[in-house]
Amino acid sequence: MKRRLRDVPPALAMLVPSMALLAVWTVYPLVMAFINGTKSCDSTGRRCNDVGWQQFSNVWQSREFQHALGVSLKLAAMTVPAGLILGVGLAVLADKHLRGIGFFRTAFSSTVATSVAVASLVWFVLLQPEIGVLSDLFHEWIPSLKQPGLLRDPGTALPAVALSSVWAGLGFTFIVITAGLQGIPRDLYESAYVDGAGSWRRFTNVTLPMLSPSILFITVVLTTRALQTYAEVSLLTGGGPNPEKSTTTIPYLIYGRNSVIQNNLGLKSAAAVLLFVISLVFAIVQFRGFEKRVQYAR
Repeated sequence: MKRRLRDVPPALAMLVPSMALLAVWTVYPLVMAFINGTKSCDSTGRRCNDVGWQQFSNVWQSREFQHALGVSLKLAAMTVPAGLILGVGLAVLADKHLRGIGFFRTAFSSTVATSVAVASLVWFVLLQPEIGVLSDLFHEWIPSLKQPGLLRDPGTALPAVALSSVWAGLGFTFIVITAGLQGIPRDLYESAYVDGAGSWRRFTNVTLPMLSPSILFITVVLTTRALQTYAEVSLLTGGGPNPEKSTTTIPYLIYGRNSVIQNNLGLKSAAAVLLFVISLVFAIVQFRGFEKRVQYAR
């Protein structure tokens, strides 16, 4: 017992730098967001009055926030399943001991080194109706690539943003799933093969159950990332096309240059707190809902 107590001061000393960074960059901004969310500010954002916690309810019930929430949920519904399925599929395909497979592993994981801004600019160039490579190649089969353009059509703008987001996050998903595959004992596959299980049954009865911790982690990360999507929207569509604002997510409503609450610190802080609560609720529901189905190797 005394030995454990002697270890406490060195442990606290090593934790202090991380705790300080966490307090400065996470806890303090979150507390200030709660405080500022109770204030009502003028158009300049300089004069603010305390209006209380009722402002959070007002923001939640506002038409602008409800619209942005719907867009964020649609984007999550597009990107999370697609990113997860593609990541698992590519990782399983690359988990083979074949000559030259290292090249494909590098190619599949390469987007992890690409920033969201760069990925968005790449897709912006590809999808531009005037100079876009995809527009020039496939406009005969998909006329909307040229007129008005996927990023300018209210019906296709959000799927186009989702495509960019999935591509940008695919490398991270691939790496995590690949790491999970490396941790699966090979004797499980050998036993399933001896029992007469084919490739599909080995995948569904061995691979997927043993990958469940990685899949749960990726699902939570992708969902949180989808709810926090801002850079793709800002660079590709600017929250438009207007007047439908079909790509105005909650983060763009908070930070966007065309946002109706751009200069209102109180409303922006309240919306940011609500986004935090929504992300937290989704994470808790996902952990609670899938924890019984997660299997860990022993």
